[in-house]
Amino acid sequence: MSRNDALRAARLRVGWRTVERAAAALTEHGQQLLDDRHFTVSPRTWRRWEGERPGWPAEETASVLHDALGRWPEDLGFTTPPGWIRPERHEEVAVKRRAFISVTSAALVAGPVAPQHVDPALIDYFQTQLEGHYRADMLLGPHDLIGTVSAQYQLIDKLVRSAKGETRRGLLRVGAAYAALIGWLYQDAGDMDGAAFWRGVTQEIATRSRNRHLIGYSLVNQAQVRTDLGDGHAVIDLCEAALDDAGLLPKVRIMAIQQQAHGASLTGDRRTVDQLIDVAEGLLSRIDDDLPWGNACRRTPGYLEVQRATCYGRLGLGRESVALWDQVLDVVPATARRDRGVYLARHATAAAGAGEPEQALEIARTGTEIALETRSARMRRELTTLERAMLPWQDALVGRDMAEVLAPVTKGI
Repeated sequence: MSRNDALRAARLRVGWRTVERAAAALTEHGQQLLDDRHFTVSPRTWRRWEGERPGWPAEETASVLHDALGRWPEDLGFTTPPGWIRPERHEEVAVKRRAFISVTSAALVAGPVAPQHVDPALIDYFQTQLEGHYRADMLLGPHDLIGTVSAQYQLIDKLVRSAKGETRRGLLRVGAAYAALIGWLYQDAGDMDGAAFWRGVTQEIATRSRNRHLIGYSLVNQAQVRTDLGDGHAVIDLCEAALDDAGLLPKVRIMAIQQQAHGASLTGDRRTVDQLIDVAEGLLSRIDDDLPWGNACRRTPGYLEVQRATCYGRLGLGRESVALWDQVLDVVPATARRDRGVYLARHATAAAGAGEPEQALEIARTGTEIALETRSARMRRELTTLERAMLPWQDALVGRDMAEVLAPVTKGI
């Protein structure tokens, strides 16, 4: 199937049977959306879009296409320009822009605060709360937690300014863990600007704490953002920088090595993916710390096989990925609902890639239910990837059924 078929399929799906009808309908939609009566798309322009060289639409036109068809241009067969990072829909952002500004501003409060006594017992209090936030994230997704965790970070930041000696160092360490969680919540909500900001805060606080393990952890956090941006070489650079410290805890080394495998998958290097995951597996038995952060490798059943299956899917190894997901999903507990939804979406995409559209459809039914509940933008992106993988069957009954199943998620909640 040539790339321009995607746009044709999208317009037919919404009932625009001819190029002329599509141009007129998009013009009308754009004028209303942008409140601009001069917005126009001609049949000639649409015909070029469905040709062999569709080019790239203007930014306003891209937004209109997305609003009308529920797809961004890169999903509609347009030629993606270098460096394009699509904006996310407003409802995918974890909080409204006003709230985002208040949260980031709170992390950069200027001037001194009123001094107060800071009891060392507060370190244990915040660490205990942190574990509860991790559990809630697996059940709820990002939207209901960002405000709560951010408010606690603000309090930690305030206390750090009054604390002394080891109490201050301890609060910096726990503060870095909170900042990392906030960054993850923004990332899961689809707000990459917010994620990048908080990953930067994590690295700053980790450096101030002088804790080598947290500094390595912060670099892995930065690499996670780069993975979502598709920048494999940056992922590898950041993970190598973390691994330069030979004294890292096994847990942090595992996180860095498995994230480096994701970078390798983004550059098409399967051999390195397998080598790195195998090395990480050899370190699992050596984890013996009691730190409250970075415990996904202990908390998530089949953690490293999840990473391998994800990398295989990214590499287009459908059958190998399906076999791994079959194993992983058998042991994922019901409490990890959001993660299970992401895994199901990846499993379904792998099934489509393996030429098993009926299996993909069956898997997707459960995945979309979880996506609607958790409002995870990361899961929505995974289901959009599944939608593209199902294009070869778009005119078959299974393809139409899949479009119906995915529509509530991929066209907006």
